[in-house]
Amino acid sequence: MRAQTDLSAHPHLAEIGAAYDRLSGRRTLYTLLLILCAVLAIVGGLTVAEEANSGSFWGGLSSFLDYPRDLIEDTWAAGWGWFGLLATYFPYLLETINIAILSTIIGFVIGGSFSFLASRNLMDNRPVVFIMRRALDVCRAFPELVLALVLVLALGPTPVAAVIAVAFHTIGALGKLFSETNENADMKPVEGLASVGASWLQRMRFAVLPQVLPNYLSYGLLRLEINVRASAILGFVGAGGLGAELKKVVDWNYGADITAIIVLLVTAITLIDYLSAFARRALIGRTGVL
Repeated sequence: MRAQTDLSAHPHLAEIGAAYDRLSGRRTLYTLLLILCAVLAIVGGLTVAEEANSGSFWGGLSSFLDYPRDLIEDTWAAGWGWFGLLATYFPYLLETINIAILSTIIGFVIGGSFSFLASRNLMDNRPVVFIMRRALDVCRAFPELVLALVLVLALGPTPVAAVIAVAFHTIGALGKLFSETNENADMKPVEGLASVGASWLQRMRFAVLPQVLPNYLSYGLLRLEINVRASAILGFVGAGGLGAELKKVVDWNYGADITAIIVLLVTAITLIDYLSAFARRALIGRTGVL
């Protein structure tokens, strides 16, 4: 039989074990305190809401499924005409997808260009790296919904507002991801081109881009999925697309129309997810040379 370790013969192991037990107990205590604070905050919030005549939480919980049941009943009552609603709202789905694709392309090109200037291993000018990184931070800091609301007020209810808002945020998101990808690139090809007098642009084009382009495309496809959902949400502030139609039918409580739009949106996002996942798998191992 394997001899058991005698902790008394190893005082350091005993100290480590005791310290681990104290740390584990302290962590358990902190977790319980955090759960208790969360429960108190929720109960306090519900109490304040009820005192403000916002309605009883437990009373509303009993009717939680009433609205989904009404939607299903309206859809069933529409019969075969419900499929006609799918055809009615399909053009608005295409508009939403077009907004997402255009904004993703704009964000991909501009964010990809900025990422080279924001990479510490590719740009020797530190002030330029700092400025570009802060610019990408600013682009990511503004939510698409806030930008779209401001642009709708400035430009009117048009899909252009959605394109600008989503593209602006995409520049920051993809630029950040691309710069991190650039910093993981192998620098030996860059050094080799530099040794024969290649310019900075030539080094980026022929030494760095072939390495990082597959990851660029993978991140771009992933961002396209996100932008489809974002483009649909922006319709609620008047930026066009399927979201604008969803807001109308929700306001008028057209149950069958609501379920038709939801089915279209979920189906489109699911298909885009499968197609982009297939494309990302196809990119693994490829050089990505233009």
